[in-house]
Amino acid sequence: MEKLPAVQAAAQNEMALKKGSGIPENIQNVFLRHKGRLADFCGFGNFYLQGCASKFNLFAVLKWFKFFIAILLLPVCAGMALALGAVLQVCGGADLTWVPFLGGVACWCVIFFLLPKPMWIYVFGHELTHALWAWLFGGRVKKMKVTSGGGHVVVTKTNFLITLAPYFLPLYAVIVIAVFAIGHWIWGWEKLWVFFDLLLGAAYAFHVTLTFHALQTQQSDITSQGYLFSGVVIFLGNAGILLFGIPLLTQKISLGEAFHFWLRDIAMVLHWLQKLV
Repeated sequence: MEKLPAVQAAAQNEMALKKGSGIPENIQNVFLRHKGRLADFCGFGNFYLQGCASKFNLFAVLKWFKFFIAILLLPVCAGMALALGAVLQVCGGADLTWVPFLGGVACWCVIFFLLPKPMWIYVFGHELTHALWAWLFGGRVKKMKVTSGGGHVVVTKTNFLITLAPYFLPLYAVIVIAVFAIGHWIWGWEKLWVFFDLLLGAAYAFHVTLTFHALQTQQSDITSQGYLFSGVVIFLGNAGILLFGIPLLTQKISLGEAFHFWLRDIAMVLHWLQKLV
């Protein structure tokens, strides 16, 4: 009878190993979970605790490298901000575009501040953006879960663009653009451009306000990449969409001119920093 506890312990260990035999299949998967825990990210239990520790040592090194890259990109961010200001100044007189666009922004802001926030729709777009970018880079989506309180997606490949894409790509604004582009190509929707600008303004405001709202809580997407690096990528993505989207929308300047503004202002910022040094 004294041997029974040892036998039971051995049987339990054998069962644990059998249960763990299916785990290596999931090592190639990446669990992008929001409001998750460290254990959820590892996803392999105590049996793989040592492997997780070595992985997080590598992640720490990569985060420091990304921090250094983010510092180098700060002049690029400043140049883009100045270039965006120049583009807005040039394109500011396009009343037929700005009035309905800002009207759409105002309509969404009323909904955002006075009515319950449609978080399920936002989370669905957020997780779908992860999935689309994973597909774009050749990965596969194993599972996606969406609730109004959060969600997650399991993909076979990830990088910083896949991780941060929902914060800089306004998916619903892209859908509005795609629908109107197809409609204009097939049916000729010239007379409906005012509604396009209205819906585009509402969709972009939806992206900005709910992304800002989501960032009020700790997001694993951001912490995994580092705050400064994530901020730089998110800023460049959102400002870049405006920098090149506004010229297309207003037809006041070309994309080449907008790009020239950006390069000019980056050079100006670097020249200013050189003087400081």
